[in-house]
Amino acid sequence: MTVCGIWIAAPHSRHSAPRLLLRRRAAILAAMDDRTHSHAGAEDAAVRGLDGVIRHDWTRPEIQALFELPFPDLIFHAQRIHRLHFDPREVQISTLLSIKTGGCPEDCAYCPQSAHYDTGLKADKLMEVDAVLAEARAARSAGASRFCMGAAWRSPKDRDLEAVCTMVEGVKALGLETCATLGMLTEPQAQRLKAAGLDYYNHNLDTSPEFYGDIISTRLYRDRLDTLEHVRGAGERGALDPFEFVRTIAVARIAMPASVVRLSAGREDMSEETQALCFIAGANSIFYGPKLLTTPNPGRGHDLALLDKLGLVPMR
Repeated sequence: MTVCGIWIAAPHSRHSAPRLLLRRRAAILAAMDDRTHSHAGAEDAAVRGLDGVIRHDWTRPEIQALFELPFPDLIFHAQRIHRLHFDPREVQISTLLSIKTGGCPEDCAYCPQSAHYDTGLKADKLMEVDAVLAEARAARSAGASRFCMGAAWRSPKDRDLEAVCTMVEGVKALGLETCATLGMLTEPQAQRLKAAGLDYYNHNLDTSPEFYGDIISTRLYRDRLDTLEHVRGAGERGALDPFEFVRTIAVARIAMPASVVRLSAGREDMSEETQALCFIAGANSIFYGPKLLTTPNPGRGHDLALLDKLGLVPMR
């Protein structure tokens, strides 16, 4: 089981509660080592990172230097590096199902599933296993290769985790990759999910450490890092300029050349041209289906038509 590939959320959707744009420039820079280099030295180091080799020692100045490359140069390097690790025509199709919606005890200011806010969202119990597997079969028939299950929990109770593990085993038996996002995990819980066959675990950092307390008071930034460590051990608000968004994807592709870069919530507000630039910049996965947990998503027919128009095919 590994930490899921980077998710890039599109600009704020008019249909959903305000939420952070995950993984944009400030969040990427905040996650980097705070070592300092001269600006010229950072540019040189960034250029040395354009060979497509996987690195784990990127610094903030080096990432900043990538953002400051002229747009054509940045996109060229991102596309070139993308081709070193992936077939540029293939886009991974993932389906996300909310197996337990609403009533989350966390107070994340961007999330409509928080029990702290009146968003009009009804809290539901954990879905039955058979109902989840029926959704997984439908997703497989529609061309999905990965099935993701999300639950609105701070962290799962052990009794609930057993039901989720049964879901994971069933989805795995259908020949699909399995992914889950269930909140914070203990080390034994991460090991239990791995034993059930979970391939990927998604756990967003939400924002930078400096801004964390402004949007969440029910957990610490360190709590998120602890869960990421357990999983590995087991195996800004509002609209964003489209070019800034594409730049962020390109920088993510260069800095993490072998990672899957997925376009997540908010694509219904993106033009086809912006999405095309995202794929050119190195995005190679989308969530497919009419809803992402509680957020509207482009219709299946629209997504397939766009992929066909661009000459892209589902990743197998």
